[in-house]
Amino acid sequence: MASIKDVAAAAGVSVATVSRALNGNPSVSDEARARVLAAVDALGYHPNVVARSLRTDRTRTLGLVTSDLLNPYFTELTRSVEEQARALGYSVIIGNADERPELQDHYIRTLLDRRIDGLLVAPTDGGSPLMLDAARDGVPMVFVDRWIPGIDVPVVRADGRAAVRDLVGHLHGLGHRKLAIIAGPAVTTTGRERVEAFRAALGEYGLALPETYVGEGNFQADSGRRATEQFLDLPEPPDIVFAADNLMALGALDAIRARGLRVPHDIGLAAFDDIAWFIHTDPPITAIAQPTEELGRAAVRALVDRIAGRPAQSVALPARLIVRRSCGEPVLEQRSDS
Repeated sequence: MASIKDVAAAAGVSVATVSRALNGNPSVSDEARARVLAAVDALGYHPNVVARSLRTDRTRTLGLVTSDLLNPYFTELTRSVEEQARALGYSVIIGNADERPELQDHYIRTLLDRRIDGLLVAPTDGGSPLMLDAARDGVPMVFVDRWIPGIDVPVVRADGRAAVRDLVGHLHGLGHRKLAIIAGPAVTTTGRERVEAFRAALGEYGLALPETYVGEGNFQADSGRRATEQFLDLPEPPDIVFAADNLMALGALDAIRARGLRVPHDIGLAAFDDIAWFIHTDPPITAIAQPTEELGRAAVRALVDRIAGRPAQSVALPARLIVRRSCGEPVLEQRSDS
């Protein structure tokens, strides 16, 4: 088996530099860390994690409790977290809460029992006593995507307000005035924030958001389907349905097609959280894209800073609007012959 001395020789650095690189020490240059990691891979070096954790009281393991691993957004986020953690010498244990608070608590308890060094959480609700106690007790923790207001924990998230404003401006420019939203759970910060951003953007164009145009969703496809069916049963159905996440948008698309209606000819559709599937739907779906890979990397860096006792700041990265054909296309003015 390769030793740490073998890694140092192959990378052309000292044993101390190898140790610092694998421990995520910021004093190691990116170039030296890359050489060390390449040597680790080439030699198949495996540190004695058990022995090291007994010496340092560290396990080099992070916990990630994600809201719904079947949601492509969280799948991509998880992959980015794993890649960044591995680059910094950490492993990741994943718990899928499936949007259920009791499962979230189960995984937090399990991960803390496993003596993880730090915890990344996308909260499913307003925060359980277990999570709040862990944060108050000084467990290194970072909220990602969602957060719990009033808790002194760094938050790494996307800011979608400008992108929602761009979406409403795009829809207004296409002539749409009756705009509805399928909201996420009000107990989540993202559920509340997206509705508030949508309502504020409508107000800038003098448009209201009637309660009948606010559907109750839970970030799952079935809820998007049910909310859209309710919209379609209204005496005046909306021109556009804006789903506050990707799975609810797919449910909305199912409901529209089940009525024999066409997007965007009969009703338009837009979504928060762009996914690769949206370019393959007919028509491709207009969506707000979050910088998912960057969020995952930033969350791990913030957590490693907290583990090392360094200050970690909250991060809000801008989302962006991607216009496709699901809301209609601009009407070109016809020139009359003189």
